Amino acid sequence: MIDLNFIIALVVAITVHEFAHAWMANYLGDPTAKYHGRVTLNPLKHLDVFGTIMLFVVGLGWGKPVPVNPNNFKSVRRDSALVSFAGPASNILTAIVIALPYKYLVETGGSVVVISLLQSVFDLNLLLAIFNLLPLPPLDGSKIIGVFIPRRFERAYFQFLRDGIKWFIAVILIDSFVFGRMFGFSVLWLVIGTIYQILASIILLGT
Repeated sequence: MIDLNFIIALVVAITVHEFAHAWMANYLGDPTAKYHGRVTLNPLKHLDVFGTIMLFVVGLGWGKPVPVNPNNFKSVRRDSALVSFAGPASNILTAIVIALPYKYLVETGGSVVVISLLQSVFDLNLLLAIFNLLPLPPLDGSKIIGVFIPRRFERAYFQFLRDGIKWFIAVILIDSFVFGRMFGFSVLWLVIGTIYQILASIILLGT
């Protein structure tokens, strides 16, 4: 049975994430996402049809990629990185905002139902941010690192982005079937989980 809190939290996280991409692209001079109606917090504008179906079938979904035309940016590499970073950053900011009422309700003995929902929103936003910061195409991290790639390696980097989905699938398969089946653990989730624990602790202690 799929956890309703998980679905709500994932819809919130995806909506905030894609909205942030669209808003930042428009702010930096590319109105493509705005013309497609993506500068909005309406989740219906951001949920992918198949991704939404999978959300209800297996509890794992994804959003519709935000259309971006880098030719509209003043600095293609810098602004593309900023647009990519906006998504994970918005999820971390959402987690920080959610931490305030979450901690208050936990400390004052608030509604268990509300606390459970807030915890799901907090967790999913942090996990989505960390996952998307991995430097693997088509994740945001692969575009963020572009601003640090030396010019002489630019052609190889763009080739990496074009072929990146192959690398992404290869990493997922190796992580799942080699490490998962043979060694009984996931390297990806070990990394993501460790970073999550550090970030969650910092946010909860600092709010």
